[in-house]
Amino acid sequence: MERAKKNIGSRIVDWAKEIKSELKKVVWPSFAKVRKNTLIVIIYVLLVGVVIMALDWVFTYLINFIIK
Repeated sequence: MERAKKNIGSRIVDWAKEIKSELKKVVWPSFAKVRKNTLIVIIYVLLVGVVIMALDWVFTYLINFIIK
């Protein structure tokens, strides 16, 4: 037998209940852990930016040296 289709209201309520149930299972990090990880990401992004900037300068110098 075919199951009866639920109306949009009951589907939304079911979805919200599932979301609430799943959020109870989440282990949220502490503020100290979030701060530490954020600092690591910022440092990594800055280092990668410096490396890309250095490579850009080197390749620009080489291209200008070859052209002139």
